[in-house]
Order: sequence, then structure tokens, then C-alpha cells
Amino acid sequence: MLRHEFRPGRLIAGAAVLATAAVYLGDATGAWRIPWFTALPVMSGGLALAAVATFVGYRLRRRRSAMAASSENTAAPASTSGSQATR
Repeated sequence: MLRHEFRPGRLIAGAAVLATAAVYLGDATGAWRIPWFTALPVMSGGLALAAVATFVGYRLRRRRSAMAASSENTAAPASTSGSQATR
């Protein structure tokens, strides 16, 4: 049993933040020289990719729940079963 649903956008956004932090950590330790503006394209690209992944995941969850709901309604409606008075 899953405790929560998988959210790929959050995973990608977190990976972009960690990649930016790793790049600047390498710059701070002197391993390599990185320009100050490197964070802008890395973070922008990561957030844009996260937005696309979130949208795709949302659409897939909606489609899956709609397909499950349409397959559950195979019985007759309650109003035709005689349990409710029709006027």
C-alpha cells in the first residue's frame, strides 16, 4: 500500500536544486571555476522540466481515475431499482 502518490515534478525540481548546489559547492572548494550566472539556466530549465512532468502526471492521474469511475458504473441506477419513489 502506497503512503502517497508519486509526484515526478517535485523530484525533478529537487534534482535541479541539488545540481545547482553541487555546482556551487565545487566552485567553493576550488575544484572548478563556475560563472555566477550558471544557476539561472540550470534552475530555469529544471523548473520548466518539472512543470511539464507535473502536467503530464496530472493528466495521467485524471485519465486513470476517469477510466476507473466509468468501469464501476455497470449496475442500474438507484431510481430504477424501486428503492425510490418516482413521480
